[in-house]
Amino acid sequence: MTSIRLGLRANARQFALLVALNGLVGTMVGLERSVLPLVGEREFSLASRAAVLSFVVAFGVAKALANLVAGGLADRMGRKRVLVVGWLLALPVPLLIALAPGWAFVVAANVFLGASQGLAWSMTVVMKIDLVGPRRRGLALGLNESAGYLGVALAAFATGALAASLAPRTVIWCGAAVVAGVGTLLSVALVRDTAGHVVAEQAAHVNLERAAATLSVALARGTLRHPLLRACSQAGLVNNLNDALAWGLVPLYLAAHGAGLAEVGTVAAAYPAVWGAGQLVTGWLSDHTGRKPLIVSGMVVQAAALVLLVGGGGAFETALVAALLLGVGTALVYPTLIAAVSDAVQPVERARAIGVYRFWRDSGLVAGAVLGGFAADALGAGGAIAIVAALTVASGLWVAATPWRGGPTGEPAIDGTDERHRHARLDATAGAR
Repeated sequence: MTSIRLGLRANARQFALLVALNGLVGTMVGLERSVLPLVGEREFSLASRAAVLSFVVAFGVAKALANLVAGGLADRMGRKRVLVVGWLLALPVPLLIALAPGWAFVVAANVFLGASQGLAWSMTVVMKIDLVGPRRRGLALGLNESAGYLGVALAAFATGALAASLAPRTVIWCGAAVVAGVGTLLSVALVRDTAGHVVAEQAAHVNLERAAATLSVALARGTLRHPLLRACSQAGLVNNLNDALAWGLVPLYLAAHGAGLAEVGTVAAAYPAVWGAGQLVTGWLSDHTGRKPLIVSGMVVQAAALVLLVGGGGAFETALVAALLLGVGTALVYPTLIAAVSDAVQPVERARAIGVYRFWRDSGLVAGAVLGGFAADALGAGGAIAIVAALTVASGLWVAATPWRGGPTGEPAIDGTDERHRHARLDATAGAR
């Protein structure tokens, strides 16, 4: 029997398969990203922004809760089984959208979609970290998140372009049916579980080994008790406040200022395209320069992008530049936060710790949709976007003020030579390449 080895090269085939699968996970949500808010407004005659954004609330609640339980399920059932369950939950989505007689069916479809995303995306994240070991963690997460959000971008652009000549709802459900079917088949037939890789990496912590934390303990640490994890959780939440606006409110904001479906689709795709492609660099960069500088600078760039969007008054050209800038800021933050959380805990605690972080991060979709919807109804879309810009700056300052030290071992900061030495020591002990 072949011994288990950590490292990107040693596990290249499975790693590449998981990258491709996460591209499909991203494609599922990207199908909705540019045109579904307009479907609610035009086909289902929803006048309130809060009512239109109810599908984002449903998606965010379901995904956040799925993230929270994904780690515990992975430890009990195995990573692969949770991944397959995630894809099975995606299968009802196209049917509900296709047959929807009212907006409630679309909201229900997004409950299934959110649960699917929470389980499937969480497992692609955790399994890639399992495979590569500690030294290439940022790179692995950059590749994973890049594939997912490039899938979002391509699907958003394609649906926006096709919806200009075909029924938008038909474009969404047909694409979802194909992607969900392919993702389910690949997960069942080709993915292998990574539990053995966790055992191999944990063996490097010979003086530190302990049982994985329970969900309640992991939730308390990630929310309140651990300063670094707490800072990451709030930054992830605020980051997804921005994403909720970009998904649910910006298409309506642009359309209200005269943008056509193709222009809305272009802006909706530009943001995740830069976000996705940028993570190929930022994940790797965080392994070498440290996590904290990228997170702080990314939050500031996101806030600047939102200010530019409001200042442009809905003009297409300005909105496109703002979307590109928002993508840069998010690329700096997104894989780096997950890597920072992974750095701060032991391998056996990783699945639950990442699940707690992703719970708070994706709760930002809910908070953003609720805040954005009601604020837009009361103050206009520009006022809602300005509020989120201010919260984003405050979040970056929170991270900047947080002492950036390692996790349960009390080891030095996750941004410098000491961390790289620690990773090299763990790699050598685990036999990584």
